[in-house]
Amino acid sequence: MGSFPDISTEIGLYVKNIVDFLDDSLEGLFDFIALMSSRTINGIEDFLVWMPWWSFILVIFLLGWYFKTVFAGVLYGFFIFLIGTFGLWEDMMTTIAIILTAVLICLIIGIPLGVWMAFSKGFSTVMRPLLDAMQTMPSFVYLIPAIFFFGLGNVSAIFATLIYALPPVIRLTELAIRGVDKEVIESAQSFGSSRWQMLRKVQLPQALPTIMAGVNQTTMMALAMVVIASMVGAQGLGEQVLVSINRIDIALGFEAGISIVFLAIIIDRITNGVAGKFQKHRGVN
Repeated sequence: MGSFPDISTEIGLYVKNIVDFLDDSLEGLFDFIALMSSRTINGIEDFLVWMPWWSFILVIFLLGWYFKTVFAGVLYGFFIFLIGTFGLWEDMMTTIAIILTAVLICLIIGIPLGVWMAFSKGFSTVMRPLLDAMQTMPSFVYLIPAIFFFGLGNVSAIFATLIYALPPVIRLTELAIRGVDKEVIESAQSFGSSRWQMLRKVQLPQALPTIMAGVNQTTMMALAMVVIASMVGAQGLGEQVLVSINRIDIALGFEAGISIVFLAIIIDRITNGVAGKFQKHRGVN
């Protein structure tokens, strides 16, 4: 009785050759990406650490007040204050810097891709299986190419987070553009609007609330990678969770874990509030 055909060695060799080729031929690009990502993270972190602690809490309070309620602003400010009392202030700033950088890159890449998918069925057909794979692949797998191309550190965390968090904003941007009322589009066409004018003045404003929902989901998924990314040398709150596991330190694990929960609540509520403001503005108009 013959054994089952095994082609894992051939596939593994093929994948290794592709990765080696990319690493050799695109070394300059990877170095540029690493440099820009590192400078962005460090710049945001330095600015946040430079801010007086009370001014940062005030900013969080004002955001909560404007986008939600006064009580929400007070609660979010209290959450930030608690994280500071845990001795995790600088770790929180590092985590915020990583998340902001990852989300910014996701939006720069994701929104144009979503618009392209909305206008091109062929491109959408090609992209959807890739997005499915990006969302369903175990997130730990993303750490392997991140380490290979960028080594250990925050840049690898950005790369892994980017792959994991990118699909929602692409999908929801496409859905939002496709969901714009056809009568509105026909009206714009009847006035002689070009495709660019129609996209900029009609479709994007109409689709903005749904796109903001995609931004919210992308941000939350980026935050979900905080602990996993610490395994490739990312600093911040995720690193403290990893340290607490290695030391079996329940107190540190609870403090770092609840701090991530606090950040998740604040980010989720504020981004939802932003989407709600856009929705109300659109309703008024």
